[in-house]
Amino acid sequence: MTKRHGYALLSAIIALIVAVSAAIYVGVASDDGSTTSKSTTTKEGGPRNRAAPASTGIWVGAWSASPVGAEPGTEVEGLAGRSVRNVVHTGVGGTSARITLSNLYGQSALTITHATIAVAAGTGTAAAVADTMRRLTFAGNTTVVVPPGQQVLSDAVRLAIPADSDVLVTTYSPTPSGPVTYHPHARQTSYVAEGDLAEDATGVAYTEQVGSWRYLTALDVISNESDGTVVVFGDSLTDGITSTPNANRRWTDVLSRRLRAAVAAGQDVPRYSVVNQGISGNQILASGSGRPANNEAGVGRFHRDVLSRTNVKVVVIDLGVNDILRNPNLADPHRILEGLRTLVRHAHARGIKVIGATLMPFQGHRGYTDAREIVRQRINAEIRAGRVFDAVVDFDAAVRDPYNPRRFRPDYDSGDHLHPSDKGYERMAQTFELGDLKGAAPAEL
Repeated sequence: MTKRHGYALLSAIIALIVAVSAAIYVGVASDDGSTTSKSTTTKEGGPRNRAAPASTGIWVGAWSASPVGAEPGTEVEGLAGRSVRNVVHTGVGGTSARITLSNLYGQSALTITHATIAVAAGTGTAAAVADTMRRLTFAGNTTVVVPPGQQVLSDAVRLAIPADSDVLVTTYSPTPSGPVTYHPHARQTSYVAEGDLAEDATGVAYTEQVGSWRYLTALDVISNESDGTVVVFGDSLTDGITSTPNANRRWTDVLSRRLRAAVAAGQDVPRYSVVNQGISGNQILASGSGRPANNEAGVGRFHRDVLSRTNVKVVVIDLGVNDILRNPNLADPHRILEGLRTLVRHAHARGIKVIGATLMPFQGHRGYTDAREIVRQRINAEIRAGRVFDAVVDFDAAVRDPYNPRRFRPDYDSGDHLHPSDKGYERMAQTFELGDLKGAAPAEL
């Protein structure tokens, strides 16, 4: 078989993986920005939610996180009889809100009988600003049943949510429903309490702390501050695995603040929110074990985590390092590049512009070899040449040591020689050219 035929076959296989993955994860479809809210499976009965949106604006993503896998230790009982209070940080403010809950990795139906949303009383607390506590409904019902492998979108609830603030989303399930779908390495403390305390604003009973997000995968708002959503799609470098907890110092957080400040200053940049769809350890081509797969490959989860997000205008892709480091053999740069180009084609089919990042250095990390460095350089050369993405952000040039470009500059290195420090994450965001967010996908790359 010739190389040309081999890569054609690879493209066909990747396209099949994308189609099958999108079909398996039956859930909420992408949103066009309208204010109509829909959900999937619900339990009949219960009071109607009359807190419908009463303001103008469009739906955009204020926060999101990708479902990663099944939480160990929750295989049978799930979190039955406990209130789960997720703490998330908004990138943009709004006047109404809705959430997405996922049971992707559940093996039984997830029954939620009580769900609330509120603005947090401060940083690092389970307490809420009392008059912001709102009960959530799903197709008008206070109870919702989410089948295994599916997700549900709540109704809109009227609530003023400030930009750059913590929000509390609490769910209570009375029955066993394991395992729990979660996102580890949140770099954000969330809380758990015994019993149904979803509307408890004091937070006193929320004594258990956890560094993961459970069930919750998105918070959308009706906003007058934003005209669309930027989705950042990546691995641990986007997930912010070495950033300071509870400080929102991932590079995507810094980018969000930069963009909002530029808009406030009257600069000619788009009014977009920024959401983070990074998964630590994620690869473009290879998934983890299990059915559905834990840590699903980028080509498989792209529809779920990018194309199905709310009012997406631009996607930023920063993937590929794990394909090099975790491949038991020497990774083929052509296969990695073909995977990236497949993502670009799917984004373009939806009219979404794609900005791609060069792969950052990792000499000094235990997985480094000179042969793997050559693969990284070949991929970066293609990216810089403009043969992969619509625009490029050169993270490699931004953080590398000028005296040894195969490794991080020392003050940008978290210490593991693979992930940035807080200063390194800030440098990544400062390198990003905000003007590149303007414009739509080209008709032909």
